[in-house]
Amino acid sequence: MVASSSPAVLKRWIALHLKRLRTEAGCRQQDAANRIGRSQQAIVNIEKAANLPSASDLELLLTLYGVPERIDFFRQLLAGARKKDNWWKALSKAVPKWFDLYLGLEAGAAELTSFDALLVPGLLQTSDYAEATIRADPELSEEEVRQRVELRIGRQQILHRDDDPVRIWAVLDEGVLHRVRGSRAVMAAQLWHLHEMAQHPRINIQVLPFEAGAHLGQTGSFNIMKFPPEMGDPGIVAVDQLVGGHYYEDPAEVEAYKRAMTQLQDLAQDTKDSQTHLSTAAKEMNP
Repeated sequence: MVASSSPAVLKRWIALHLKRLRTEAGCRQQDAANRIGRSQQAIVNIEKAANLPSASDLELLLTLYGVPERIDFFRQLLAGARKKDNWWKALSKAVPKWFDLYLGLEAGAAELTSFDALLVPGLLQTSDYAEATIRADPELSEEEVRQRVELRIGRQQILHRDDDPVRIWAVLDEGVLHRVRGSRAVMAAQLWHLHEMAQHPRINIQVLPFEAGAHLGQTGSFNIMKFPPEMGDPGIVAVDQLVGGHYYEDPAEVEAYKRAMTQLQDLAQDTKDSQTHLSTAAKEMNP
């Protein structure tokens, strides 16, 4: 599974495991830097997934860490991490630099758990709903709108991939069901789509009712990305902002969001009641 992951995930996996191997070998970052003839900052950048090591540096580091037998395996990962031909490359007007990283991580995730306070999550949107939300930005050209809609719908292919499709667990604030996007007909179709998707064995959708009261999601929406277990990765939290996105990678920060997610799941209606809520809202939206 790791070897077939997206370039962004492979880059992250290489960084995590080089750091772990160095620590287990009892080497300091300066020791590693001395071996490859570079500064300590070069090792810091590699271990933070800011940069990839060269093939020759990778060989030197793995030998220093006492695992030369893993050189060929890491070379394969390095080759995969350097690939840049992602399917969304053709949609250049829809993919700012910060979002390219998000797409790569999303494509390699094993599970996506989200709290959505304002919108239906992109992976569960219909094309009409997606277009209505994207057109909220009056500065976008028609071509940019078209590409962004195509990108959003294209991302949904990870729900249907043959090789271990992603698991989705979405908690939606009840307001998401009643906030009209496009038209009442568009909203009704979107709600019926959610109702249908909620019956998929790998997709859980819960509605957080208004009467749930105060909760840890009051600061806004967030998405927790979990990766295949063999990566040994604690996960990453993505938070959308008006002009970009922010990522939390520190294990303590990720754990705080996981605790918040657990609380939200406990406060929300169970999946069966949520499906009933979705169908009722759809009928009321466009009787």
